Amino acid sequence: MGLGQVYNRQYMKGLLMLLLYFTGLYFIITVLPKALWGLVTLGDKADRLEKVGRVYVNVRGDHSIFLMVEGIIALLAALVLVYIYALNIRDAYRVGKLRDEGGTANGFGTTVKRITEERFPLLVLSIPLLLVVFFTAMPILFMVLLAFTNFSFPNYLPPAKLVDWTGFKSFVDMFNVKAWSGTFIGVTVWTLIWMVSATVTVFFGGFLVALLVQMKGIRFKGFWRTLFIIPYAIPQFISLLIMKNMFNGQFGPINQYLSYFGLGKLPWLTDPFWAKVTVIIVNIWIGFPITMLMIIGILSTISKDLYEAAEMDGASGYRQFRAITLPSIMYAFGPILVMSFAGNINNFNLIFLLTGGAPANADYKFAGSTDILITWLYNLTLTQGKYNYASVIGLFIFIVIASLSIWNIRRTKAFKEEGDFH
Repeated sequence: MGLGQVYNRQYMKGLLMLLLYFTGLYFIITVLPKALWGLVTLGDKADRLEKVGRVYVNVRGDHSIFLMVEGIIALLAALVLVYIYALNIRDAYRVGKLRDEGGTANGFGTTVKRITEERFPLLVLSIPLLLVVFFTAMPILFMVLLAFTNFSFPNYLPPAKLVDWTGFKSFVDMFNVKAWSGTFIGVTVWTLIWMVSATVTVFFGGFLVALLVQMKGIRFKGFWRTLFIIPYAIPQFISLLIMKNMFNGQFGPINQYLSYFGLGKLPWLTDPFWAKVTVIIVNIWIGFPITMLMIIGILSTISKDLYEAAEMDGASGYRQFRAITLPSIMYAFGPILVMSFAGNINNFNLIFLLTGGAPANADYKFAGSTDILITWLYNLTLTQGKYNYASVIGLFIFIVIASLSIWNIRRTKAFKEEGDFH
């Protein structure tokens, strides 16, 4: 790498590429083989006691998880070097073809100027692209690979005990073993119900409040906007803890108010059905303010001339709403609404802080009645140490969210018109 540039009389450029080449070659010879060995074998020696003289000392062995991470990082780095090498060949061919046609190759100063001016956006984007590779792609690959191992507590926990590759055993157990499959199906169904309910209720709640605030004749609009944004302004951690106390079945204020009117107390957080209703209600309270603000912003951009023309044509308020207001809001809010579905699948904070997955479910394995997939994954990792099964769930969540998000975003009108514009 770099010799093609030297041949094309781009000496400084070729020298820099040659330096990068030898650096990469050193990495491939010294680091990559050991990293790939660790990724393939996950180590061959666990922690052990060895006798030294009259005493036994603990000798550190291989840490399977560290070896896996190092192997993934080294492999990604090698792929980046291969990509740079391909760009080097392409650059040398392009410049050589230019010289054969009678052109002149750019000097080093001209190349630097072109990169910092014409190619500056690509230069800036290359840095976050590398961060995406190593801080997004690497964790995803790590999660995927963990699903094919037996990494779990207490039998396969490094460095005391090595981790082994087990193929699709974790997937088979998740879908064939009754304890796992029953929990997976139950939690997945509730997750999908939660995703749809939480997104739709927050959207329509914010939509309704925004329409009411923006109606003609409503005074002190600024006051109402400020008042309704308070639930969002309060830290969610505090709001959820307060709500948890308010919905307490024994001494919570809500049940006390119900008893004042002669109504019976409801098991808001102790009954599976009412606990699910409670998390949806609390999610509306926390989520509608931001939706309200977004829709108010969209409503303020709709030209009043459209409504005036509709009134002159005799359109009723309902027809104006259906023909002007609703399409304008859905056009701008559609992509955000789609991403809200994905966000609610991973809405860890509300479930964890409000119910903690409770009430308990005897038919579930390491999950409660209100646990969604992400909180079940949390229980499997930090509480139970079943990392391999948690990785299977994480992989499932990733596939569902990525597929739904990409498919729905590409179907939205805003995305299609943006693509047509370009």
